[in-house]
Amino acid sequence: MKILVCMSVVPDTTTQIRFKPDMNSLETSGIQWIINPWDELALTRALEIREQPDSGVTQVSVIHIGLKDADPVIQKALAVGADSAYRVNVAAAGAMEVACQLSEVVKKEHFDLVIAGHDSADYNGSAVGEMLAELLDWISFSSICSLAAAKDSITIEREMDTRTETIIAHPPCVITIQKGIAKDPRIPSLRGIMGARSKPLLQLEPIPCAGSAAFVKFENPAQRSKCRMIDPAKPEELVELLRNEANV
Repeated sequence: MKILVCMSVVPDTTTQIRFKPDMNSLETSGIQWIINPWDELALTRALEIREQPDSGVTQVSVIHIGLKDADPVIQKALAVGADSAYRVNVAAAGAMEVACQLSEVVKKEHFDLVIAGHDSADYNGSAVGEMLAELLDWISFSSICSLAAAKDSITIEREMDTRTETIIAHPPCVITIQKGIAKDPRIPSLRGIMGARSKPLLQLEPIPCAGSAAFVKFENPAQRSKCRMIDPAKPEELVELLRNEANV
């Protein structure tokens, strides 16, 4: 079984996001880029499964849709254990374009299982995995919290409102995972960092994709109003403010 892990490269969660003066694009100077946290957990679980003798997994690869400046982050994925990496050289403008580019690689390289984080820490679209499954005409499972593999089947679990659902499926399929799929992301060792240099990172040219989106303008959220503290001994003052200022 060959597993492909979809990987977004996103700003570190502590980064102060700034836009260029025209508000049409992100100001990238000074940003620390990292693997999307959900995708990092997906990669961790895929590597754990590969290490199990009876899993049937022979290869774990990662793929990123983006430009060359993402290569150092992709190298981290190779350093923690991925066998190979792909990068489609295009600045995708939307989830559909990302899914379109991914589908082409999956078809050509004959992967059996595609894993992605259910969300990304930048645009929070939660759409790529399902779109990819539709383009491939594969079955898909979303928000998975547990994943195991044995030869030609996978066992997955996802949390419902009042219970946990367990499903046995047969590849090919696409799954998106949520936090809980793995405990902690792996940290690259010195040996892993050195070994990553000899692993293939294949740069692919994009294919034409119809229906792509375009970013028109970004807007900062409105500033929050100043917090007003009310004396606990004067609840009538709070009631007055709620009625006359907040119109509650």
